[in-house]
Amino acid sequence: MTSLESPIIAVINHLLVRQPMLCHKLRTHSGGVACLEVGAIQLKLAVAADGLFQLAETAEPNVTIRIKPADLLQVMVNMEKAFSYVTISGDADFARTISEIANELHWEPEEDLTPFVGDIAAVRITQAARTTLSQAKLGGRKLLENMAEYLLEENPTLLYRQAGEKFASDVAIIRDDVERLAKRIASIEKQSVGGQA
Repeated sequence: MTSLESPIIAVINHLLVRQPMLCHKLRTHSGGVACLEVGAIQLKLAVAADGLFQLAETAEPNVTIRIKPADLLQVMVNMEKAFSYVTISGDADFARTISEIANELHWEPEEDLTPFVGDIAAVRITQAARTTLSQAKLGGRKLLENMAEYLLEENPTLLYRQAGEKFASDVAIIRDDVERLAKRIASIEKQSVGGQA
C-alpha cells in the first residue's frame, strides 16, 4: 500500500462508518473490486464483509471508474455531478451502488471536531470554514469572469460564440454569392462566344 492509498481508504471508511445504511448497501457486493483510475494512477478497492473498503492489489476489478486528470477538480468540487465526468465499465449493479454511495456519502465536520473543541465551537468553526470556502469559490468565479471579459472585450483575443457563428454564417453566404456570380459570368461569356461565332 502506498502512502496515498492508506489515507484515502481510511477517510472513505471513516465516512462509511458514520453512515451505516451505506455500509449495508455495500455489503451486498462483498468481495467485489472497484478500480478507480485517474490517468496512470489506479486505486483498487475491495468491499469487505462489513461493507467497508480494503486495498485489493492483484484482484481483477468488477467495475472500473475512469476520470480524466483534467476533470478531477470538477469531480471533487461538485460531487452531485461527479459521475457525469467519469467513464464506468463493468458490473452495472455494482457501478450503480458505487454511484449512489458517492452521492450520499458526506462529511459532517462538526461530528469530528466536537470531541476536541466541544459542540458550539465545532459548529462555529465549521460555519467559518464554509463561509471562507464559499467566498473563495465566489472570488475564483469572479476572477474567471473578469479574465473572460478582458479577453473578449478589452483585448479581443477570443470571440464570443455567437460572433464566431455569425462570422461563419456570413462567410458561407459570401461564398455562395461568389459561386453564383462565377456561374453567371461563365454563362454570359458562353453566350458572348456563341453570339460571335
